[in-house]
Order: sequence, then structure tokens, then C-alpha cells
Amino acid sequence: MSIPHISCLRFGESYRSYNESEVKDYRDGSVKATLSQVNAGIVRRDLREINKARDALNNFSTRELINISAKAGELFLNNSLPLGDDGHMQSARDYLETLSSTSGLPHVMVQRNMDKIHYALTHLELILNGLTRGIDFSILDQGYGEQAGAPVCFYPTTDALGLVMPSNSPAVNSLWLPSIALKIPVIMKPGREEPWTPYRLMQAFITAGCPKEAFGFYPTDHEGAGDILKLCGRALIFGDKSTTDLYAGDPGVQVHGPGFSKILIGEDEIENWEDYIDVMVSSISDNGGRSCVNASAVIVPKYAREIADALGKRLGPLKPLPVDDPNAVLSGFANPKMGEWIDQTLEADFAEKGAIDATAPYRDGTRLVQAEGGTYLRPTIAYCKSMSHVLSNREFLCPYASVVEVPQNQMLRSIGPTLVVTAITGDESFKNQLLAASNVERLNIGAISTMKISWDQPHEGNMFEFLYKRRSIGMAA
Repeated sequence: MSIPHISCLRFGESYRSYNESEVKDYRDGSVKATLSQVNAGIVRRDLREINKARDALNNFSTRELINISAKAGELFLNNSLPLGDDGHMQSARDYLETLSSTSGLPHVMVQRNMDKIHYALTHLELILNGLTRGIDFSILDQGYGEQAGAPVCFYPTTDALGLVMPSNSPAVNSLWLPSIALKIPVIMKPGREEPWTPYRLMQAFITAGCPKEAFGFYPTDHEGAGDILKLCGRALIFGDKSTTDLYAGDPGVQVHGPGFSKILIGEDEIENWEDYIDVMVSSISDNGGRSCVNASAVIVPKYAREIADALGKRLGPLKPLPVDDPNAVLSGFANPKMGEWIDQTLEADFAEKGAIDATAPYRDGTRLVQAEGGTYLRPTIAYCKSMSHVLSNREFLCPYASVVEVPQNQMLRSIGPTLVVTAITGDESFKNQLLAASNVERLNIGAISTMKISWDQPHEGNMFEFLYKRRSIGMAA
């Protein structure tokens, strides 16, 4: 079978470029697909005509687009869909295996990500009700209406949603899905190693009856990505801190960088810490430790050394397993140099006094391993004597967490900006402090994994409030 070629999508129409890149298997380097690469000029040219994409979506009601999204969810999860413009059809199984082969995610993790995306698409009405606080969808269709006895009016903040996507986790694509029902077209630069999920989603939408003009798929260079962020009125960017810091002050760009998510155990529950090891393990290691909502620190008022040892005992022995093993919990690196850099960074940071590798006594062999044909990092738990150590508040693309002892009355000041906090406490005073904390995006009170999210309560940004603004309105009698 020939290698598929994935073209750029310009208003849903395939466009093959003379410049191409290759998407390769992380294990043996075999080419899984070629990908058209377009320059920034094409992105700029198409954005000048974005109104035709908006017009195409405006021909549908919000309710119709919700129904189309649900149908797209079923197609995405179960059906064969076009892959490229040369007659290739990709089954759901082909998609799972191909994505696994280029991302390093084992099959079981790809399937979980598929299920998350399917849930988001098939429960979009629930999600939009949460995002809009229950606005009647007819108000979005005509732009104004009445809510709770008062006139309301909403208008879009942009003609397109720009997206610069990562390669680390397919489920991040669920963040842009409400945009279609909200009648805002998407202009996307896919992740270099992960064009599969967004392309398949776009084909699912189109097959389900969504206007193809709503989709722009532009594999492009740094300049092209910059133009997507600059010229779309609203945009999402994913990346490390050095990348996302460039846009931190831009209200038109929603930044999705490291989460620095954490578990906090209160003084009232710390004597029961052994009861919470399972939730700590899942928070740290689910999805291969690749998500911004993975816990990267456990903050406790005492017993930090003992907790670090218990986590080391659970996570230290974990090894890479075959990609089709249902018990696989570690992911390979599409770029082996990333794994090597993380390992070198950890070794250098452990060389500084004040931290101990709690997984080392339970890890037979090195952290960085070549296994199952690829490069893997085994889990690392760092016991840190204080929050001043460099390892106390780090995040890596693998199962990693620090365990640090901090008095309860200093925890919220010491943890810094945090995407998700799971606070295990029944102390009403501490809970009130947590509820008032401005440095916490999502708060779980109780033994809830940091990985557990609610689609109608986004953990980072509200897509409706990002894409729409409320306007004062007066209507003549």
C-alpha cells in the first residue's frame, strides 16, 4: 500500500504543496505519511477571505451544528474516513495504530483519548450549556434575545479561531470542538508528529454535514504559526514555558502551557496519607504523564519522605511494555532527543543538594531506556526538602512529581500558578482559603485525581467567553 499524502485544507479543499515533510514511526523511522507544508503567504491570503467560512457556518443553527457534532463524534470513533486526497480511507483501528506509531502513546492511551473526544462531541449540548450558563441557543443564532426577563445580546470577538497545536496528547483537540457549534471557523497548524487527530476530526465533521469551508488545516513553519496567532482575532497556543510566555500578556491568545498541577493534603488528613496513594499515582502517571493536568507535585505538612518512598515503590518498577499491551502506562518519545534532554536535566538537578530520587531504589537500571524499539523514560519521584529546590516545581513529558513538606498555612503562597489543585482536606477554613486563591485555575476538593475534568467546567479558559462578548442593547417598543 502506498504512503498517504495529507494535503493542506484551504476552506476544506485539498491543496498539495511542492514542499513536504514526513511523519515517521518513532521506533524504526519508517514514513507513515507525507504532509504538505505551506508558507505564511498562503495563510495570510486565506485569512483575507475568512468571511466565506463564517457565512457557511451561519447558514446553520446552533442546534443543527450540535447535531452535526454528535454525528461527527460517532464517525470519528467508529468509521473509516478520508486520509489525504488520493483515495486513502483510514479506519478507526488504522488511526489508533498509526497515531501510536508516531506519538509513542500505547494503544490503550490512544483509545482513552479517542473516547474523551467522542464524549465531548456527543455531549456538546451539555458542554455549551455549561460554557454559556444556560443561554437559549436561539439567542446565539439571532444575536439577541431575552434571558431571565432581561434583554441580552452577544457578538463574536473574531471571524476565526487560530490554533497552534501540540503533538503530545490527542485529547487537547477537544478544546476547539465547541468553536464549530459557535459558528467560528478554525485555522490550524497541526503538531508536527500529530496531524492525524485534527485531520480526522475535520473529515468527520465534513462527512457529518458540516460545511467544509469551516476548516483550515495548514502545516506550516514558525512564520506561518506566528501569522495564525497574530491575524486570527482569537487563538490558542500550546507549548513549553519559553513559547507560551511570549503571548502571556495578549488577551487575544489563550495560552496552554505547563500546568504545574498539584495535590495538597491538609493537616486534618495527613495521618491518612496511605489511603490516598492510589489517587496520587493516577494523577502523576495517567496518560503517560504527558498532560498539563498530571500532578507534578505533592505538597504535604509532614511525612513527605515517607510519601515519596511509597510513590517510588509504586512507580519506580514500571517499565515500557508493548504498545498493544492493555497495561502499558509509559509512552515512547517521538523525538528521542527530548527524552535524553529530560534525563540529563533530572540528573543535573538531583546533583544539587536538597533532593533525593525516591524511585532510584526501586528502579532496576537507568531512567532512560531503549525498549520496544523506542526511547522511554521511566517514572521519577523527587523528594525535595523545600520549595526552593529547582525540582520542587518542575514539569516534564513523563511521569514525574516532587514531594515537598510545607506548613499548611504557607502552601497557597508557595505553590505558584497552578492549573489544577486536588486538595484533600475537610478543614472548612483551609477550603475557604483554597476557594479564594487566585493562583488556582481548577479546584478539586477531596480525593479526586487531577486528571478528572468536567467538560462543562473547563479547567483552563471558557471557549464561549473567549469567542463571544456580551453587548448592552436597547430595543424600541
